[in-house]
Amino acid sequence: MKIKPRNTPREQKIGVISSNTMSKLRRIYGTTPEISFISPQTEFSLYWKSFLESELGRISQCIPWADLSKSLKLRDNRKGRSSLFSPQGKLALMFLKSYTGLSDRKLYEHLNGSLQYQLFCGIFLGPDNLVDFKILSKIRTELAGKLKIKVIQDVLAKAWKPYMENTNIVLEDATCYESYMRYPTNVKLLWESVDWLHGQMKITCKYLKIRTPRTKYLKQRERYLAYSRKKRKSQKERTMLTRSLLHLLNKLLEEHGIIEEKYQRSLMFPKKYHKNKSIIQKILSQQQEMFSTGNYSIPNKILSISKSYIRPIVRGKEVKKVEFGAKTNMIQVDGINFIEHLSFEAFNEGPRLIGSIRYSRTLFGKITHISADDIYATNANRKWCTSQKIITNFKRKGRAGKHEEHRKIIASELRKERATRMEGSFGTEKQHYNPGKIKARTKQNEILWIFFGVHTANAVRIAKRLALEKSSQSVA
Repeated sequence: MKIKPRNTPREQKIGVISSNTMSKLRRIYGTTPEISFISPQTEFSLYWKSFLESELGRISQCIPWADLSKSLKLRDNRKGRSSLFSPQGKLALMFLKSYTGLSDRKLYEHLNGSLQYQLFCGIFLGPDNLVDFKILSKIRTELAGKLKIKVIQDVLAKAWKPYMENTNIVLEDATCYESYMRYPTNVKLLWESVDWLHGQMKITCKYLKIRTPRTKYLKQRERYLAYSRKKRKSQKERTMLTRSLLHLLNKLLEEHGIIEEKYQRSLMFPKKYHKNKSIIQKILSQQQEMFSTGNYSIPNKILSISKSYIRPIVRGKEVKKVEFGAKTNMIQVDGINFIEHLSFEAFNEGPRLIGSIRYSRTLFGKITHISADDIYATNANRKWCTSQKIITNFKRKGRAGKHEEHRKIIASELRKERATRMEGSFGTEKQHYNPGKIKARTKQNEILWIFFGVHTANAVRIAKRLALEKSSQSVA
């Protein structure tokens, strides 16, 4: 009678081992092995080999970790407590975050249980676990303060250039990476400002042991809740509620000013209080201007108290006419995207064509062809490209030249490449390497999130090319 080997608790714990690796281990040991990490020289090599053959392992091999750490000026702590993650591990954690698309808490749980994730980040926890899942947020904030996009992209372009072809052809387009926020309306914004100020006034009066000034807050609260529950909101109701909220917000700001002036020696407000209050004062002045003039397209319009840097980006699409997030002017060379310009303010991408070509030259050398949308086809851009002998996909102006048929074929291919390959890459990055709308809470973190989302997708593409090259070499 044969006795089947029973799955031990240790085997059940190692749930990240692939079936191929387990079959190799069974061939070596005869039965399901008892794995011990006490002697890594003999047994850990099997896991390391399996990791290098995986997609994460290939991504790790194509990223220049040392040069990236140097460009970001990341160093190990010489004084005090040493960090669990090395400079390479901190960068790897950000790539892993974009690659998996997991939240911080879920990534922290997977990192405790997945040996491949640990190898990618250059750590080995063994029987221990990470205790604080907020370490991911701390590392992200640290890297966001040191991020210089073009400096790091120079390093990546230099490392990836051997795996790229046709570096003389550039595709260019703009896209928007949306921020995670509620859809902004004037009534919502005014109510949020009123609610925040009223809450701060109650806390202040309780601390000072004084009576809270009388306001119409409860009455306006009932009106706002009744208004928000309606599916169809008439213009008359919207106007009446906006007028009432503007009056209440102005009164709350005045009452706050009186309390602060009277009890200035007893009060020590945090920086966040003064920051939010100044934002609300700007909101009040903007909303009063819009309400009195009827002009809703004002400069530097604030849409959220917590994310005051977000601006409406009018894109003119059929599904989404307005987007809320960072607008990015991108260039693509052989399927690899690079950020040429990123801003939370709306900008016209047309005049950026000349700067994009010059930036592409610093990365890859000579540029002979460029494909861009019709918004880039200005007279100044056409004249400059002609002077530099750069072939474009723009529609011809004036009489046809000697090689018109040849020019039409080239322009058609360039236009098709931009409309399919580049537009498709934007969707891939947003759907698979940025978890929907970006949930970062600060401007710098949001930029970092976008940067690693774009270049994680690039690293996956380069890793696939590296695998094809190795397979072709092995066959040969």
